[in-house]
Amino acid sequence: MFSYASKHNDPKAKLSWSERIGYGIGNYGMAWVNGILSAFFMIYLTNVSFVDAGVAGTIIALSKVFDGISDLIMGGIVDRTKSRYGKARIWLVRMCIPLAVSTLLLFCIPASMTGFVKYVYIFIMYNLVNAVFYTAMYVPYTSMNYLMTQNDFDRGLLGNMNMIFQTLANITMNTFFLTWLNKFGRGDMYKQGAWTKAFIIVGLIVTAASILCFFGTKERVKNMEKQAEGDKSVSVMTAVKSLFKNKYWVLMTVCMFLIFFVIVMYAVAAAYYAQYVLGDIGYYTPINNALSIAQFVIMFFTPAFMKKFGKHRTYQVGLIAMITGFAGTGLCGTNLPLLIFFNAVKGVGLGAAGGMAFGMVSDTIEYGQWKTGVVAVGMGNAGVSTAQKLGLGLGQAVMGWILAAGGFDAAKAVQSAGAQSAISFCYNWIPVICVALCFVLMLFYRLDKEMPKIREEMIKCRQNR
Repeated sequence: MFSYASKHNDPKAKLSWSERIGYGIGNYGMAWVNGILSAFFMIYLTNVSFVDAGVAGTIIALSKVFDGISDLIMGGIVDRTKSRYGKARIWLVRMCIPLAVSTLLLFCIPASMTGFVKYVYIFIMYNLVNAVFYTAMYVPYTSMNYLMTQNDFDRGLLGNMNMIFQTLANITMNTFFLTWLNKFGRGDMYKQGAWTKAFIIVGLIVTAASILCFFGTKERVKNMEKQAEGDKSVSVMTAVKSLFKNKYWVLMTVCMFLIFFVIVMYAVAAAYYAQYVLGDIGYYTPINNALSIAQFVIMFFTPAFMKKFGKHRTYQVGLIAMITGFAGTGLCGTNLPLLIFFNAVKGVGLGAAGGMAFGMVSDTIEYGQWKTGVVAVGMGNAGVSTAQKLGLGLGQAVMGWILAAGGFDAAKAVQSAGAQSAISFCYNWIPVICVALCFVLMLFYRLDKEMPKIREEMIKCRQNR
């Protein structure tokens, strides 16, 4: 079978750059779906399908119940999957086309639907996209970080590549998606036909990226049950209990929730902020690209920072930069140059923190195996994925509720002072509060210093069996 992954099968050896890039490409396609759901789903519902913002927020919030359950189910499925291609990466090719088609249908709400029928359609399709098909790709994808290598540097680097390609997806999405909508809508981005044509392109991107990732990667940490012979057997409840005994996994999971809550909050608010606070939707692209380009650039330097200072310290510095950036945009009003500058500062912070996060999660799962004897790769990543998607979903829901409380009316070209204040609060100050809380929590994370000793003990334990 054709493959451009590293030729060796040693989990402790370094990966080739082609395989590192191949892994990152996998998130490029998924990030298009996730980015558009985060940034444009709410404005699609309010301005194209004419759904009340408060109702839209409630639908998204209710859907998170299914989202959390599906992540845990998928984590268990990954842990039990047996195929010639491994436990995780096979799911990318199995689910990429269903994800592409369901996303297209989610953004093609029939104009003939009204009231309750429309709300049921949105609820069903949103859950198919987010709770079923996206979950069935993203949980295995994040598990691949653990399954591809046991090399500590490469784990951090794979997490960094994950975020580099996610950021690259955000840049291309910010640059082209609104352009496509305006082109297909002949100057009116709120025509349904424009969204349909745009999502055909998105579907092709998702499918191509997933296939490239599949052929560009290889799972080397195989037969974990045999490797860890003597460890406890893993039932779902055993895995879940072991994770909640893992203090570092809990810390990272809470921080992932907070960060993704922030990401969706400013992502959703950005389009509203540009159109209704700054007065021109055209400002959306330069403001968001300032963040994404800065994030993209800094992640080429984070491996060096990680090597010198460790994952945790790099993560903490990133959080400080994010707090500075969000507070700066909150204080500079409608000054466009300052908005661009402080969004770039946010991007530096998000790149530094985000580039470390997934490697840190893999470390917490390995720590959990050492502490409890339970191997729970799929469930550990599923729990973190649940936290991420809860953050994304609740961020959208809270945004909808705050807009409704502020008196937002999509039919008005100029929003009231209350609606503009609500948009600004979501775009600036909620992120400051959440990231500051994350910074405080991470003061209790000391795993970077403990990991060398833990790995030595695990190797000795296996040698003595």
